Amino acid sequence: MLFDISAPDPAIAPALQQRIDRKTKPLGALGRLEALAQQIGLIQQRLEPQLLQPQMLVFAGDHGAACAGVSAYPQDVTWQMVENFLAGGAAINVFARQMEMNLTVVDAGVAHDFGARAGLVDAKIARGTANFIERPAMSPEQRDEAIARGRQLAHNLFENGCNVVGFGEMGIGNTAAASLLTHCLVGEAGGAGLETVTGRGTGLDDAGLARKRSLLATALARGGRPTDPLAVLAEYGGFEIAMMAGAMLGAAERRMVLLIDGFIVTSALLVAHALAPRLLPYCIFAHRSQEPGHAIQHRHLGVEPLMQLDLRLGEGTGAALAWPLVQAAVNFLNEMASFESAGVTER
Repeated sequence: MLFDISAPDPAIAPALQQRIDRKTKPLGALGRLEALAQQIGLIQQRLEPQLLQPQMLVFAGDHGAACAGVSAYPQDVTWQMVENFLAGGAAINVFARQMEMNLTVVDAGVAHDFGARAGLVDAKIARGTANFIERPAMSPEQRDEAIARGRQLAHNLFENGCNVVGFGEMGIGNTAAASLLTHCLVGEAGGAGLETVTGRGTGLDDAGLARKRSLLATALARGGRPTDPLAVLAEYGGFEIAMMAGAMLGAAERRMVLLIDGFIVTSALLVAHALAPRLLPYCIFAHRSQEPGHAIQHRHLGVEPLMQLDLRLGEGTGAALAWPLVQAAVNFLNEMASFESAGVTER
């Protein structure tokens, strides 16, 4: 798979840094907001970047392995939570409204038929993946179609005037899939042993966590530990994860700002990054979740998140909560007075 992604041209970086440094503050006094302003300016290749029509995308899909007991919740909760999103009642709805972000739910592969609904994109590949404990989660054709649909979705957003997209997900069993993806793509050498990256997900007790780890070990005994990102995705991924990876790649092709949420979203990014490493400078990492594998993913990618709030909900909630920090970085760059314009004496 080929993606037309170029790393941001660094030629504008000195001018951006000078603009940041001339603001009425001591050098570096706005800390990581300064690095964030620099990053967004580089993404957009502008000294006065703009954030247009911010969009939250929540990708939903079911996992065959959920029926084997890898989650504390039954599979039906996936479609029930999608209905909750569409009714405006979930945490991500509350935060998106507060932050004035558009919210769209993408049905990548839920085992339920919703019909045409406002706020819902029907991109269903199938009614859930196969049980990866017994056989590959999806066929190569299904995987490639999911990536292609996600890519096109991001392109469509850009063509309609959006240049910021936040990523969220919903799918009972998807922390199990994310654990396997992280284990394979980061590897033991990167600290991603299976037990290390397999957490409690939706709140498993000790017995449930032990069962989850045992089931994932059984899946690995069947499917092995492929390191090729497309092979790993077909063996253990979810349709929502594959479609997210495609949307991330498509958004980077259009030089959009990507707001990366928690453990499952970052597992999709591991796939996308392995396919096209140049997408990384377009990503803003919102937070570090309670899932133990999330810090390992960040270390592998060489990044630090903006926040650590002990979240473990998913849905894109961390990405939405980070949005005001992104706005603040751009606003100080564009609106804060310089020493010259304010008539303030420098040190």
